[in-house]
Amino acid sequence: MQNFSPQSTSLAQVSEYEISDNARLTLWLAAAVAAICGGLYGYDTGIISGALLLITRDFHLSSTDQEFVASAILAGAVIGAVGTGWLSERFGRRTTVMIVTALFVTGALACSMAPDVGTLIAARVYLGLGVGGSTQVVPMYISELAPAAQRGRLVTLFNVAIGIGIFLANIVGFAMRDAWGWRPMIAIAAGPALFVFVAMFFLPRSPRWTAENKGLKAAIRELIRVRTSHREIHKEIKKIHAAAENVSDDQRGWRGLSQPWVRPALVAAFGVAFFTQCGGLEMMIYYAPTFLSDAGFGHSAALLASVGVAVVYLVMTFTGSMVVDRIGRRRLMLIMGPGSVLSLIGLGLMFMMHPDKGSVGSWMIIVFLLLFMMFNSGGIQVVGWLLGAEMFPLPMRGTATSLHAATLWGSNLLVTSTALTLVQTISLGGTMWFYAGVNLASVLFVYFLVPETRGASLEDIEKALKEGRFRPSRGQTAIVEQ
Repeated sequence: MQNFSPQSTSLAQVSEYEISDNARLTLWLAAAVAAICGGLYGYDTGIISGALLLITRDFHLSSTDQEFVASAILAGAVIGAVGTGWLSERFGRRTTVMIVTALFVTGALACSMAPDVGTLIAARVYLGLGVGGSTQVVPMYISELAPAAQRGRLVTLFNVAIGIGIFLANIVGFAMRDAWGWRPMIAIAAGPALFVFVAMFFLPRSPRWTAENKGLKAAIRELIRVRTSHREIHKEIKKIHAAAENVSDDQRGWRGLSQPWVRPALVAAFGVAFFTQCGGLEMMIYYAPTFLSDAGFGHSAALLASVGVAVVYLVMTFTGSMVVDRIGRRRLMLIMGPGSVLSLIGLGLMFMMHPDKGSVGSWMIIVFLLLFMMFNSGGIQVVGWLLGAEMFPLPMRGTATSLHAATLWGSNLLVTSTALTLVQTISLGGTMWFYAGVNLASVLFVYFLVPETRGASLEDIEKALKEGRFRPSRGQTAIVEQ
């Protein structure tokens, strides 16, 4: 691995490079194109709910076969999240995004052409490699490309794209299931994945990875493409240089994660990742029609409510991405978290009352369901991927983000595989109250253990960790270097 030049760069040296007139546009295009992978993740995981009935009819699936088909992509996602960490460190963030999109293209086509259920399950695991890999590398790529003041908004484009993918999957599953059949419904995702693969050839590399592996001059050339002033580039390259000085092998990869000074970031990011998935939102996305049907709603009404859930998710993640850099990560979670708790308490109470179909109580179930989606998707869901992309020091960032994404997918798998069993054990209303308790625990966790990172550069965050300043504060942030 090529080391940094020991000599600092001056403003005059940086000024030798010409600023691009389209720097701001290039930055947003790079973030938006990479974020399309989030849309592929949302679509590929969501489309199975609309396609599974048709697949069951064609392949005569048992209930066990259906569970394997649905969950295979989650198993692949865990493997993909862990495996792409090495790729992103060895070959770079941009190249790894291209590898991930190649997996999306070939995986979607393989699923759509599967001749039997065994091949379909294997293809879904393979497709899951791309899904999990995208969640590891895309937020990290965008965060390393973005200036500190815009990092939250740009990284959370990934969340917005997930919402768009889930929404489109619900629309296609509801409206096009009979007209298309399940094979075209799955294959269509290969189109946007191919677009991203081609577009990434023309977009910048991560300046942080480039600096560490190609040198400072190469990093300046990448920054020139996405920054609007020489002074901004000079300040940023100095921070990158300072953060990388005296980096030993003990601070890289898995060995780096064992360093005591890194532990507060691991606890904060992994904890929020766990609560992002285990707070009940994934359960609502996957099982809302089932829960509503059990509560007496008709099949069409339950499916339409599921579309409503997807719409609220999309609107609130977009809204959250627009305000997260102004409100702050920690504050946004603390504002929205109590709303999730109260909504689930109300939802559990309504389920316990078993209201008659068409009554006020039955419609309150829909109200509380959508309120929960609003508070949860507009709060911790916005921040979950973002914290994993910005909290970890550069020498171990690839490895740490792999574990972060694996935590998210492992928690998702845990919730998905236990939700219906939990309902059978403690009732539907009791399950809602259980998840209300989980959301309350998440609020307390954020309050005591998650500091504010708004406005801090990636190097500011790393320095705060090394100096023991990475902790919650009454002020806006204790991390930004004054």
